[in-house]
Amino acid sequence: MRTAYSVETVRNAETELMARLPEGALMQRAAAGLAAACADLLGRVYGARVVVLVGSGDNGGDALYAGARLARRGAGVSAVLLAPDRTHQGGLAAFTGAGGRVTDDPFEVLAVADLVLDGITGIGGKGGLRPDAVPVARAARGSDAVVVAVDLPSGVEADSGEVRGEALRADATVTFGTYKPGLLIDPAREYAGTVRLVGIGLEAHLPSVPDLEALQHADVARLLPEPAAESDKYRRGVVGVVAGSARYPGAAVLAVAGALRGGAGAVRYVGHAADAVIARFPETLVHAGPPAKAGRVQAWVVGPGLGDDEEAVRDVLASDVPVLVDADGLRLLDAAAVRDRDAPTLLTPHAGEAAALLGVPREEVESSRLASVRELAARYGATALLKGSTTLVAGPDGSRTPVRVNPMGTPWLATAGSGDVLSGLAGSLLAAGLEPRDAGSVAAYLHGLAARHAVAEGAPITSYDVASALPSAWHDVTHT
Repeated sequence: MRTAYSVETVRNAETELMARLPEGALMQRAAAGLAAACADLLGRVYGARVVVLVGSGDNGGDALYAGARLARRGAGVSAVLLAPDRTHQGGLAAFTGAGGRVTDDPFEVLAVADLVLDGITGIGGKGGLRPDAVPVARAARGSDAVVVAVDLPSGVEADSGEVRGEALRADATVTFGTYKPGLLIDPAREYAGTVRLVGIGLEAHLPSVPDLEALQHADVARLLPEPAAESDKYRRGVVGVVAGSARYPGAAVLAVAGALRGGAGAVRYVGHAADAVIARFPETLVHAGPPAKAGRVQAWVVGPGLGDDEEAVRDVLASDVPVLVDADGLRLLDAAAVRDRDAPTLLTPHAGEAAALLGVPREEVESSRLASVRELAARYGATALLKGSTTLVAGPDGSRTPVRVNPMGTPWLATAGSGDVLSGLAGSLLAAGLEPRDAGSVAAYLHGLAARHAVAEGAPITSYDVASALPSAWHDVTHT
């Protein structure tokens, strides 16, 4: 499990740790890890040309101490001081003492650099790069050098993942002690490149509940339901799917595909696309409706391609089993009906649907994904899964449980029907007994992994290809 903590939490932990260490020891740990990562990227340190972009405060100090270590190993290291009167004095003394030089012409050294260390701003930076840093950052990015961000790319916001202004895109980021939310959430994640975590002894001083977490293979394998010798279709989970219409019969087919390929013991289908569903999946149990009369289920999925069947949405929300609401179901949603439910609810909007639910512009959701998914969960008293380049899953209990971020997202999922497959998959996991946050985050992980499998077999891909690859993704997780 990758975990991320807020700036305030990280600073409190650092303060506790520094009280137990000799002065400057923590910064030296960070600098040693940073220099080692840079050496790995360079391959050959002796004779390499390194430029250190130095802002004010401790982030610039980390960069200077790392530059000093590289200079002692034979690299030619130049420093660009963007705040000369606020430069970390201990770091600067160590840097010049090791043979590093301060340059008055940043563009000259950047033009021939092999590696650039971005120590302009730290985790407390807000609102993008300052105007005087922008030309230097652009020159760094426009050079042939490898750009390495110190703790976090300069210009992105650590807590939210927002990029409100110009930022320096890194090829790699070396972060200290723990991940920061902005390293895992778009749009900031796109600026981080490959992220390397350097331990500095912070773990014992961090709280047990992080702000953000990202599942890995082992976490997903642990959560996945597996049939036992005595399993039948009800023990494995029967999921009801209310989807499709005369205009969108394919949505029903794809949602059912996601449910069946996601391990459901059985699927009960209610809707206007029964013929299309049965033609593709003859094992599906179909019913003319309403959902309340369709038979026993352990969870419902409602909404994909549904059209304007508001009565079906009300009927499903009145049930006493977990319910996933997607697509048209979100448009027909009554917030009070969701909040009044005794059984759990999982909402799965994309950015446009989330914007409509929150009454804000789509751009606001896309630029502040973490705040948006938390607000959705709180406002509806439900678990919210916000789809997108980084899918986020937030529970209704706020800070008591971390927001989950899916590390398996891929642009290949930007295809018609992708969300329908995800809905069916997550619904099957709800029916198997997973809590909504687990069902949503495991489904998002498998969905992304299945898309990667489908691409490996030959791109471009369709949503049905993704559904077909779900068993391979499941096998990958449980056998790796």
